[in-house]
Amino acid sequence: MKVAELSNPVKSDWFADQGLRLDASPYVAGSMKTKKLLEGLPETTPLANLTMGHNGGVFNGPMFRRVYLTDPEHSVPFLGTKDMMAADLTGLPRLRKSDAESPTLSYLQLKPGMTLISCSGFNAGRRAYVRPDMSDCWSSQDTLKVEPDPEKIKSGYLYAFLLSKFGESLVRGSVYGSAVKHIEPHHIAGLPVPRLGTKLEGHIHDLVEECARLRAEFQSSSVGATKDLFTSVGLPELIDVRWHQQERDLGFEVPSVSSASLRALNFAPRARRLVEKLSSVSGRSLGSICEGGSLRTGARFKRIDSDSENGVRLIGQRQSFWLRPEGRWISEAHAPDDIRLQDETILVAARGTLGENEVYSRSILVTGSWLKHAYSQDYVRVVSGDSDVSGAYLFAFFRSAAAFRALRSFSVGGKQQEYHPRFLRELPVPLAPPADRDRIAATVRHAYKCRDQADVLEDRALALLTIAIEEAAG
Repeated sequence: MKVAELSNPVKSDWFADQGLRLDASPYVAGSMKTKKLLEGLPETTPLANLTMGHNGGVFNGPMFRRVYLTDPEHSVPFLGTKDMMAADLTGLPRLRKSDAESPTLSYLQLKPGMTLISCSGFNAGRRAYVRPDMSDCWSSQDTLKVEPDPEKIKSGYLYAFLLSKFGESLVRGSVYGSAVKHIEPHHIAGLPVPRLGTKLEGHIHDLVEECARLRAEFQSSSVGATKDLFTSVGLPELIDVRWHQQERDLGFEVPSVSSASLRALNFAPRARRLVEKLSSVSGRSLGSICEGGSLRTGARFKRIDSDSENGVRLIGQRQSFWLRPEGRWISEAHAPDDIRLQDETILVAARGTLGENEVYSRSILVTGSWLKHAYSQDYVRVVSGDSDVSGAYLFAFFRSAAAFRALRSFSVGGKQQEYHPRFLRELPVPLAPPADRDRIAATVRHAYKCRDQADVLEDRALALLTIAIEEAAG
């Protein structure tokens, strides 16, 4: 790429500042422009001077052989670069505890207040804040950990800066590589962090901390609603399915089959036992609940790109499970009506593969601020047609491991899986007594209100920081 083709011209003295890098990344990302802007502030401090702990407080970790287990007593949750963006941390892969707690890997345990930066792969440069409920997690070597020194800087303020458009520019400009993007600790150790005064930094920190608390509350309330549902219907054993500790589906016989399916997966004993348990208590089929509502995937359509002022953000399967979506902007006028959803629609990822860490068969609830987005065709849209069975209540069931395993057993297809429509309609949904249903639905709604409020506080913190920096820079 020629300098003349860049939207922002590159000055010759910038090359020396960037270690004579001739690739476009730090210049196209605006990294140098941001550094020059920050140099005009009254006070900045290199990132490495504000951190503490292992390897100076900015570190990733060694490459190591990962041994995954399923028993919670002998394993710890393990956070990868995709998982650090997730809103719901239920179902994380689990690393063998004896390995995690060894001297070689023990320092990879997360601490609340750390900032995480993905440092390898296509998504290199994404940032996340370690919430209180993440303290029992370990992270992979593909994630940079930034541990602030509380005597020098507030953790929430440092995260807000790294998340802001200024931090975005600086971090993205530090990315190296072509096919595989990468960031090493020394690439960001010298990033200039502006100092805006104790009062303002403290206020921004408090906003970020409250945001983290609300996101932890979202997690605990969502989990609590699912536990409440299975307890209320008399199936407490389905709170923790322990799928992989059951006997494997090998060498089983099916006494009778029909033309509906000849695929062994659809009759696997573990899944059949699970569906039978769901059928053993009071409830109804999913198809009957959704009569007058919806139980289908979306219409296929051609995407026509647009800008954010004139379009709508289209959310795909992977991004829909993140804290904040990053889908493309499309023209709504050239898309079908069902890209927009009604309140408390459940979206079930409807296309994918059967990998344990894939989103296929996992669910989200569309409510609150997420109603402003559009959604691709690659979900089953589950809308209750019965006013006595709310979408919030249904979601407490759909987010469970029991529903996840049942849905996967309904799969048809080759590489890419989808759901057998008949089996999907026949899925038994346990129904608690009306008062319990209302309580469970209220817990789910509370969780999503916490999530929306957390986003508002994070945006407020970023706005305060951005205004302060721009005003100080003149």
